Amino acid sequence: MGGGLEERIRAAWDADQLAMAAELAIEGYGREVLGFLVTTLGSEQDASEAFSLLCEDLWRGLARFEWRCSMRTWLYVLARHARARHLRDPHRRAERNVPLSQISDVAERLRSRTLAHLRTEARDGLARLRNELTADERALLVLRVDRKLSWDDIATILEDEPDGDRKKATARLRKRFQLLKAKLRRLAEQAGLLASDEAGS
Repeated sequence: MGGGLEERIRAAWDADQLAMAAELAIEGYGREVLGFLVTTLGSEQDASEAFSLLCEDLWRGLARFEWRCSMRTWLYVLARHARARHLRDPHRRAERNVPLSQISDVAERLRSRTLAHLRTEARDGLARLRNELTADERALLVLRVDRKLSWDDIATILEDEPDGDRKKATARLRKRFQLLKAKLRRLAEQAGLLASDEAGS
């Protein structure tokens, strides 16, 4: 997923073809963002609900998107907010006042394929270790290790004050990540997934 996808989304957006831009965004990035929600929420059902909120937010906000970050990064910002709203009130279904039918089919196909794939991945030992982390720790791990996002993008996604001091934000995140790696090494050693001499390396 790279610049080519971002360029196609931007071209559709520039042409005021918002439905196409939304579909391209969901098709191109939806699987990884849904995976992020499953990993951080720890539940397929909760992740599906949050993903639905994300799709609604994408549709509502797309016309006002200012391109201060990539579409990929913005979808993770939306995912973080959708996750928080779902956790505050998991039983509330958002009123659907937007014409989601144009992207809901794409989102549903993607959801079915992604959840089946993630069930297979969840069987391995490292995936089980992640379940012992907090949701915020899992979010940081996924964004940096799995998604290979820059510290700048991660700060945009995880920090509550995106326009604040970016250097301080990224420094905080780097420190958290170092502590997280140390915690994972301890957990892996305790689970017998890592020999003690490896854990110290």
